[in-house]
Amino acid sequence: MRILITAGPTREYIDPVRFISNPSTGTLGFLIAERAKERGYDVIIIAGPCNIPQLKGIKVISVESALEMKNRVEENFQFVDVLIMTAAVSDWRPARVYKQKIKIKKEWNLKLVPNPDILQCISMGKKENQIVVGFALESKNILENAKKKLKKKKVDLIVANPVSNFGNTLKKTEMFLLFSDGRIKKVLCTKKHLAYLLLREVEILVSRKNRTV
Repeated sequence: MRILITAGPTREYIDPVRFISNPSTGTLGFLIAERAKERGYDVIIIAGPCNIPQLKGIKVISVESALEMKNRVEENFQFVDVLIMTAAVSDWRPARVYKQKIKIKKEWNLKLVPNPDILQCISMGKKENQIVVGFALESKNILENAKKKLKKKKVDLIVANPVSNFGNTLKKTEMFLLFSDGRIKKVLCTKKHLAYLLLREVEILVSRKNRTV
């Protein structure tokens, strides 16, 4: 099985020294990749800026912006069986990127424009035998919002988790796995255990699709 994983944050530069980003560590994506490699799968990671050491036998493609990540995902998705989008991609980017450092001002308005929705763009064009997994990071109404995202983006599986899990690697957190067939599984686990559970569910989905295609 060939698996493509996105991990970490993206950076949307305002000027040469300032950018919009988030505190994603990329840990979960690399844990999934490590587990998948142990299972004998071919693994590619497309990673935003994060300080996780590269793993032996896993190809890592480094990117910074959401547009860069979108381009790299599109280039590689056609060659894989599974895409797992753990990356925390910025929803917006500055409408203008300044070539020189902006001088300090008492007041300054920054105009933002939306980034493309990578998960939705990719999922809409997936082949019959491909699996796409997304994540829903929510601060409230976690399950309700994840259900909407699952339906809108037409993915095979959504992992819904609270904002409090952002950057957390050791603490157990309550999360939900929502499947396109309507099933919902509640889990209480660390990111390391989630990587194991998620890969197991993906293997089941791939097996089912291969039997029906």
